[in-house]
Amino acid sequence: MLLATLPAHTFAAPTPVERAQIQATRATSSLMLVRGEGFQQAHLQRLEEDLQALGQAMQALVPDETLRRRHQALVDQLRQGVDFGPGEENMPWRYPEALSQALRDFLTGLRAHPDATPAELAAKIEYLSVQYLSRAYFGNFEIAREQPNAYLGQDERTLVPAIDKEVETLAGQNPELGDKLKTRWNYLRNAFMDMNSQSTAMVSLSGRPFAPLAVDRHTRNLSEQWMALE
Repeated sequence: MLLATLPAHTFAAPTPVERAQIQATRATSSLMLVRGEGFQQAHLQRLEEDLQALGQAMQALVPDETLRRRHQALVDQLRQGVDFGPGEENMPWRYPEALSQALRDFLTGLRAHPDATPAELAAKIEYLSVQYLSRAYFGNFEIAREQPNAYLGQDERTLVPAIDKEVETLAGQNPELGDKLKTRWNYLRNAFMDMNSQSTAMVSLSGRPFAPLAVDRHTRNLSEQWMALE
């Protein structure tokens, strides 16, 4: 089988640790859609499904007590984001900071898991999508600036060029899969590079409106392709 002949660090089915990272960022993105798009039932349902998928991903690991607490803290923050109810005025102004902290703490714990690997391509893209949705709906997403060498401490200025290289490597190893991922990635990279994270003004670099629904859709479809690998 082709997968068995490729270097594990560049092209391999996602590990349980990476799946948990992906599911955590997906659930966070879903909460942002819930609040940003007016508490639509479809987004509320997707958030519930994402939380269930995250719980299943955790069951596939052997988490220690610290990781269990961080997982619960993230789930609690996500549920609080729904409990506030619709309307920007109902959400405490410090809530986005607390949510991003809970996500970063959980992802940091996952990356310290004994079974963690350097294979984090889809997790990096989902993390960029969270940053994008945050700028579209909440404001700047607080990255882990104390971890500048990890994707958790990076924004589009570092992550996009790094992902470009990984996608090109993957395409060279498996052209069929690589071409599918490149099609979606090319759309996403343009959106991410327009995010303008270096500015505190909530406007894109180009001045065009943010497109959170399209970015979310392409991101989720890309990571679905990735997680379908066996």
